Amino acid sequence: MSYRNRVDAGRVLATGLDHLGASEPLILGLPRGGVPVAFEVARALGARLDVIVVRKLGVPRDPELAMGALGEGGVRILNPDIIGGARIDPETLESVTRREQAELDRRVALFRSGRPRIPLRTRTVVVVDDGMATGATAEAACRVARADGADRVVLAVPVASREAVARLRPHVDELVCPLVPAQLMGVGAWYLDFTQTDSEDVCRLLATPPRSRRPAS
Repeated sequence: MSYRNRVDAGRVLATGLDHLGASEPLILGLPRGGVPVAFEVARALGARLDVIVVRKLGVPRDPELAMGALGEGGVRILNPDIIGGARIDPETLESVTRREQAELDRRVALFRSGRPRIPLRTRTVVVVDDGMATGATAEAACRVARADGADRVVLAVPVASREAVARLRPHVDELVCPLVPAQLMGVGAWYLDFTQTDSEDVCRLLATPPRSRRPAS
């Protein structure tokens, strides 16, 4: 099994999320590649679409190891076990935070283009990406969504490694992933067309009026 492109992946993914339609979920795409997948999910469910912009706080000598995460609105989540185990001192933590906060602010300004965020409080939110290798960024997004008041957090990806699924499942209310190969060999290997999504495409999809995403009656 493979996907033709992110549009195809989003449509396939939506079939596993149909049961959420009555809860009026908010679909949150991870930029950049997760947004076109999320767009198709939102259209299939007749749901609202937004972007979730997060930054991992990676351990300096092992950036894939997240010692925390940043989200919009001043949300910062820390993992004391990782910080202690990696012997991260306060100055290093603050240095990494400042750097990632600057990048977060830049991306928020780029992708939102002045549009306000849709509040997450008490909502069912579906965090969508185009795939998971380690799952570190998806985990950061889910943790930020929870800290921002989401009542129920669902993680949905078209393809993921077994390790990432096992790692993330305990941290979300539901995990939907149609394709979990024995060996991932990179997310792009499971798409016939894995062309990079550019920022202009992300902004265009996010600016599309909600009514145009609703399925025809």
